[in-house]
Formats: sequence, C-alpha cells, structure tokens
Amino acid sequence: MRPLAYLQCLGVWLLLSGAVHGQPWPSELWHEGKVVLDSGDTLKGKIKYDLKQDLIQYNVPNQRTDAFSARKVLFFEIFDETVRRYRQFFALPYTNQTQYRTPVFFELLTEGKLTLLAREALEFRTYTSPYYLGSYSREILVFHYFFLDNEGNIEEFKGTKADLLAMMGRKSDDVEKYMKTNRLKIDDKYDFARIVAYYNSI
Repeated sequence: MRPLAYLQCLGVWLLLSGAVHGQPWPSELWHEGKVVLDSGDTLKGKIKYDLKQDLIQYNVPNQRTDAFSARKVLFFEIFDETVRRYRQFFALPYTNQTQYRTPVFFELLTEGKLTLLAREALEFRTYTSPYYLGSYSREILVFHYFFLDNEGNIEEFKGTKADLLAMMGRKSDDVEKYMKTNRLKIDDKYDFARIVAYYNSI
C-alpha cells in the first residue's frame, strides 16, 4: 500500500476507534435542570448525572458542588443540549443482579398502559476494520430498556420487534403499520418511545 493511502486508512481507523475524541457524552456534561429531593426540596441549576453510580451532582450557584445518590432523590429533569430535548429521570426501586432492591435512576420515555423506561451506559464494542488494519474497539453509548407495570415492578426488555408486538395483543397490527409508515425502529430510543406512545394512545 502506498504511504498516502496507508495514512488515509489509518486516519479513518483512528476516527472509528475513538482515538480522535469527539463530542462529549451527555453524562460528561453539566445540564440546566432541577432536582426534587426526598425531603421535598427542589433545587434548580446545573446538574450532572452518573447512571453507573446512580449519583447526580448539583452545582450550588457560586458556592460548591453537592452530590446526591438515588436514595436521596425522587426526580430530576435536565435540558440535554446534545439532543435538544428535556429528559426526565426518576429514582425507582429495582432488584439488581445481586437480588438487592434499591433505588435506581431510570429515564422516563413514555407512560401509560405500557410505561417505557431507559438506562444508558458506555460500552466498548469490537469491530473488524475494512482497511486490513485488524480489529478495533470503540466506546459507544447504548441504551437498556425496561417496562414498568401498575404494581411498580420493573422488567428489562431484551426482545425483538416481534416480542414487542406480541405484548400489544390485538393492537399489534395497527402498531406495526404505524412503525412501517413512519420508519420506526426499536433500536432507536426516541423511535421506541414513539411506538409505545402510539400503542398507549389507541
């Protein structure tokens, strides 16, 4: 391979591998928002969240930064500049992998007969390079989805489009038509929310 062609390929590989740092992840940024604590107090200002640790930081204007765990928070809302949307998070009891029930932050995507929640995470994924430079790893933002029932139970959804439609019973044909007409996919967070919101509306 000629040196110029090699450098071009190398540049693409560096970009894909994440060696060239791009836009910060939403969890790395401070957002305008508000926090409602379990004490009933409401705090307004700059907020940063960490779903891995289930913590939020609140920047007290001109003073200090306070940290609150999900145990101390009922709800927080931010305006996320990266997607130009308001996002709402609730601290809800959830049984984790150790079978211990504890408050965890979930983002509310839509509520109704089916209430859809999400949690985001950063994960490394390995890909094979098309430029014969071997494989590379890249950190990406992924979303895990959950459904909340009327009894307060939260169950992770790991299914397919067919599994989701099966949950919708007699309304599945209408929902599938809506998905096709609007080109919606369940692997896109906001598409998924639109699909469930439509089901709730019919």
